[in-house]
Order: sequence, then C-alpha cells, then structure tokens
Amino acid sequence: MINLHDIRYVRLGTADLDQATRYCVDILGLQKVRALDGAVYFRSDDRDHTLVYFDGDPNDHATGFEISSMEEMEQAKRDLEEAGVSTYWGSDSECEARFVRDLLVFHDPSGNRIELVHRPFHSGWRYFPSRDAGISGFSHIGLRSRDPARDEKFWTRIMGARVSDWIGDSPLLRIDEIHHKIALFPSDRPGVQHINHQVESVDDIMRSWYFLSERDIPITFGPGRHPTSSAMFLYFEGPEGMVYEYSSGVRSIEDEDYRPRQFPAEPLGFCMWGAKPNIKEFK
Repeated sequence: MINLHDIRYVRLGTADLDQATRYCVDILGLQKVRALDGAVYFRSDDRDHTLVYFDGDPNDHATGFEISSMEEMEQAKRDLEEAGVSTYWGSDSECEARFVRDLLVFHDPSGNRIELVHRPFHSGWRYFPSRDAGISGFSHIGLRSRDPARDEKFWTRIMGARVSDWIGDSPLLRIDEIHHKIALFPSDRPGVQHINHQVESVDDIMRSWYFLSERDIPITFGPGRHPTSSAMFLYFEGPEGMVYEYSSGVRSIEDEDYRPRQFPAEPLGFCMWGAKPNIKEFK
C-alpha cells in the first residue's frame, strides 16, 4: 500500500491569469513566489509553493502528494499498475515546473489527476503574506467523485488513506493524524472541489468574513463549525467558481482504535451551528 507523506500543492488552469493572480494576492492572502512560463506560484507556509495558477483550461486540475523516498515512488508505480492504473514518470521539464526531483502521474478512478512527488523544494525564507488573513498553511482538498464508494476503496486500499468520518456517501480521508487531507464529494465530473487553508483562530475567520463581505466576494458556507473535524470554517468563491475555505481547530486523530462515524448528508451533517451550504456538492 502506498504511503502518502503529505499533500503538497494544487495546480489550476485559468482563462485569466492576471485576474487569478490578483485574487490570490489581494483576496486570498497568499504570497506570490514567482511567475514562470505562463504560471504563477503562491506560498502559504514553508513549502516552495502550495498553489499554482497557469494559463489553460479552468477544468484542468492536478493535486500533488509527497512520497518520502524514491524506493517508495517506484513501489507506488508497481502498486498502481498492478491495480490497473496507468502511470508515467514526469519529464525533466515537468519536474522543473513543479520544483521537485521526481514526479509520477496518474488519474484516480473518477479522472482526477494525481501527482506523486519526491524531494519537493522547501523555502528557506519566511512566509510573508500579501494580507494578514492569519493563514498558517495549506491543509486539504475536496475532490469530485463520480462514485464515492468506489473511489473510497481506491484511496484506502491502494493509496493508504483511512476514513475518519462519512457525510452521507462522502468519505473524509486522513493520511496522517489530521482528521482529513482529502474529501470525496459526489459529482458528474472530476476536479478539485475546494481548497482549504488553515488559519490561526476563529478571530481570523471572522475578520475574513467581514473582509470578504465588504468586497462582495460570495460567501458559500459559514461561518460555521464542522461536527466531523470540529473545525470552525468559512467557504467562499474564487476565480472561475473554485471554492476556497479557511478553517481553524481541526481535530487530530491519534487513537489507533478510532472508529469512523456516519453523519447525515444534510446541513446539520456539515455544520453544528446551523449554517446552510450554498455549494452544489454539499446539497
């Protein structure tokens, strides 16, 4: 079984790179690292980058996960191909564009592009955001799934993830002690469904609620608190419909005997305070 060390980055195509860049800098509160070959890179912690927007199809998404050693990368390729999943090694130029030593690419059963990376670059200089949103780091993603039960088996039996809880048919999956790094939500197409950044406190969430509301950024869910992960949250709309989330206070699971819980696929399954989501995959 594959051992994912951590989630590393998200890459998103965009039809308007300038507009996406302004949003990431002025609204989301990320640090612009560089612009290179039709792509703009952003930091949210000590990693070289955690988000990239590039000139391309807005439906072209990729998520990177770190693998600890080259031996594990080679074993991951064997495991995936034994399971009938086509893979390929990334080219030198693809590795350079991701600032990693090695890259293995494949698609999950729903068609989501997944990139396993070895020796990704870290930054030796302090993360300094464009606005003080209180971001402490990139934490998790929601992925669209054409069949969450099928995809849950793929992510748990091959990719080494573990179910923390379910909301309806949607599994919340952990790859370390953090409650979830991946969530699978029913959809008729693949792609990244939302992108989460952790912030330091509920004060940061509420400051951003006012900040975003004053700038007419659509709030799609919250403020609220998830009964699954215990995290306080705020979801809002980004370029070309991408949903971003700030959250704080996410639960850690260190008990090996922990048993996943089933929550209903209704507003109270998503928020224990009573907020109702205006997000298609959460309805």
